[in-house]
Parts: sequence; C-alpha cells; structure tokens
Amino acid sequence: MWVPCRLDTQASNQPFAWVSTTSQSEAGSSRPRFDAPLEVKVARAIWSGSISFGLVNVPVKLYSAVHTQGLSFHQFQEGTNARVRNKRVSEKTGKEVPYEDIVKGYEVKKGQYVMVEPDELAEFNPRASRTIDIEDFVALDEIDPIYYDNTYFLAPDDSDGARKAYALLLKAMDDQGKVAIGRLVMRNKQYLAAIRPLDKALAVSTMRFHDEVMSPADIDAIPTGRSAPKAQPSEVKMASQIIESMSREWDPKRYEDTYRIQVLDYLKKKAAGEEIVVEEEPEEQSDVVDLMAALEASLEAAKKTGSRSRSSSSSSSSSSSSRKSSSTPRKSSSAAKKAPAKKSSSTSRRSTSGSKRKSA
Repeated sequence: MWVPCRLDTQASNQPFAWVSTTSQSEAGSSRPRFDAPLEVKVARAIWSGSISFGLVNVPVKLYSAVHTQGLSFHQFQEGTNARVRNKRVSEKTGKEVPYEDIVKGYEVKKGQYVMVEPDELAEFNPRASRTIDIEDFVALDEIDPIYYDNTYFLAPDDSDGARKAYALLLKAMDDQGKVAIGRLVMRNKQYLAAIRPLDKALAVSTMRFHDEVMSPADIDAIPTGRSAPKAQPSEVKMASQIIESMSREWDPKRYEDTYRIQVLDYLKKKAAGEEIVVEEEPEEQSDVVDLMAALEASLEAAKKTGSRSRSSSSSSSSSSSSRKSSSTPRKSSSAAKKAPAKKSSSTSRRSTSGSKRKSA
C-alpha cells in the first residue's frame, strides 16, 4: 500500500509524496511509514535533434518543462482488496480480444465505419525528422495563450559549438522579443511549435492549429453584437477601481493547488486512523440583485484587503530596512510607523459614523 508523506517544504514545493507503508524489514506490518526515503528522478531528454534557421544549425535536446501534480486513484471492488481491471472485449461475444486482432475503424456515418490496417496509415505518418525548421519569427505578444499546448525546455548539445550557437539564438531572440515558429515531429506526430526565451533558456511550446481553436461566435451563450448588454460608465469606473485595487505583480508561488493539498492531508490522516470531520461550506449566492450594490461592496472589500496587505508589507519592509540603503525611504521604518495611524483613523471614522447613526 502507498500513502502520502509530508516533505520538507523548504526543499520542495510538493507538500506530500507517495511512499510505501511497509519496509523490507517490516514485512507483514500494516503501520504506515511517512519517513521512507524518496526516489529523486533526474531529468532525461525525451527528444534530440537540432534547430535550423538560415544556415545556422543548433544541436539541442528536449526536456519536459512541467510535471503534472494530479491525484491518481486505483479502482477496487467494494468490500475487498481486489483491483478492477479494464479489458478489451468484443461487444458481440463478450470475450476478450487479443491486441493483435484489433483494427481501427473511422465512423463516416452513424453506425457505418471504414476499417483500416496499421500499414495503410503508415505512409501518411509525418516524415521522421530530427530538425525543427524555423519558418517565421513573430512578436511574442501577437500569439494568444490559447494556441499554446505543452511546453518543453531546449538544452544545447554537449559540444562547445552547440552551446555557442544556442547562446547566440537565445540572445538574439531575447533582444528582438521574437518567437520562432516551426514544425516538430515527435512520436510520429507533427506539431506546430513556438520557440521562445524563457528564464534564460530556450523553451519550445507545441501549439494548436488555427482550425482547432474555437471562436466566441461559435458559442451561443456568449452575448455578442447587439445582444450584448451595455455597461454604464459609472459601473465601468467602479469595476476599474476594483481591478486597480486588486492588481499586483505576477507571483506563481502565491497560488497553490489547495484541492490536492487538502485531499493528500485527508488521506494521510485517514491512513493514520484519525477521525476526520469535514465542515460543510455555506451555499454561494449566485443571483446578482443590484449590480451597483455588488460593485460597491466588492470595492469596499478590496480596499480593506489592500490596506491589510500594504500594512503587512510595510511592517516586513521595516524589519529589513537596516539591511537596505537609505535611498529607499518608502520602505524604511517610517512607513511602518504610519500603519497604526491608518488603523486608528479608520477606527475613529467607524466611531464617528456610529455616533451619527445613534443621533439619527
């Protein structure tokens, strides 16, 4: 059996990892072990070839740039430890069909199929190529993210010439703010690919072709044209204020997969035999009765959240002001001294408003 194990969060961004509940010396024991050593996987190249632009050839290797942190569960028959397996069975006889007896069929009409053998499709496979031929260079901001699919890192080959050509292409593309568009053949499939600078390295993202991307006009539920409601200037102004008060620099570390963390924590406690109680969350109110009232309430909440975040940031900056130069006075201890004054002034405003309500 495998259970989640908490990791050192300073050394890894993964809160848990799956480890075996039983060591070799504890054969037959059902006590979970959350301190088992973890196997660290070294990144391996999944493709090797070269980038070709003009007369320049850059030998590269392809590495995965992401790893999915999903949750995977096996299926069991209830009340037993018997795994449930999937088998390929004939719809007619109900018997399992050997893999070598399976052919492909393409549905041309409802219930009508054209059968094809693997050899018939082999001649249509993209020509095996170890070269990404760059066809165009385009501006990065001209490509909408909807076209991107999977992203990989490109690393130069071990030779000095490859590293120099790699650095040249990276520097030139970074200076120009350009993205290279080409075609990549991987696992017998052709991909449209975009090569771009990313974190001082070259990354390649497989892309969707234009006919794979839907238009909002294809979705009837999206109001467009004359059917779209018109926003009032006062509503737009207040919504803009909310956006401004909630705006900040992008920091991916601020956002965690809370569902995965909570489920792994739940499984860890359940494996340890703890009693688990899950609180019911109140039902969300989906109906918007008054748009302006909702905007005003949202703006007030955003202002309160913003003031708390600014207060915490100013206090943290004052604690580190001794390590910074005096050329940054806004982050000095004087900013921290102003924070309590804001809090007291807001308190006085609340007491004043309260006295006004009493007198009324």
